[in-house]
Amino acid sequence: MVVDLIPGWTLEMDRGPDWLFIRPVPPKDKLGVEVELAEAIWERMEQQFCHRVVIEMDQVPMLRSWLVGQLALLHKRVTSRDGLMRMCGVSDSNHEVLKTVRLDDRFPQYADRGAAVMGYRPKPR
Repeated sequence: MVVDLIPGWTLEMDRGPDWLFIRPVPPKDKLGVEVELAEAIWERMEQQFCHRVVIEMDQVPMLRSWLVGQLALLHKRVTSRDGLMRMCGVSDSNHEVLKTVRLDDRFPQYADRGAAVMGYRPKPR
């Protein structure tokens, strides 16, 4: 399922047993356009009666500060309702952004949605 957000962002969604998988897709020509991403994802989680979500970040080329703020807001909301939020597909450069703002411990990186669901992360080398 694809949900169009204004202005040009879309959310690609899949449902699995006990998990919602959401891939935010920004517009290619307007990467700086800000949207209420946390609210949009939370609404989808509520509609699906699901409080476990994997955010697939492979289509997000650059984590801007407002987007990091949206992810932190969503994480707070999900965990305050005893849910789980995990991320996968984060590029190396976006992982560095999370490390710079000291949120890499809040958003551990998973290789794919299967690893995120299982909570499996390879040990760092």
